[in-house]
Amino acid sequence: MGHHFGVPFHTTWQRRIILAALEHLRDAQASGDILELPTTWAQARREAAQLVGNHSGDRKSS
Repeated sequence: MGHHFGVPFHTTWQRRIILAALEHLRDAQASGDILELPTTWAQARREAAQLVGNHSGDRKSS
């Protein structure tokens, strides 16, 4: 999906962004309304790094 929906492999974050965008599309009062999410990119990157770190042992090297 790319960085528009959050950091790579962080499916929970990506889902949050997509659902928030769809809800905002439904609820927006005027063209150009902007929705700011309560989470920062820095926080998303930290969470993603933890996810990758937690799963790095799952990969087998060949």
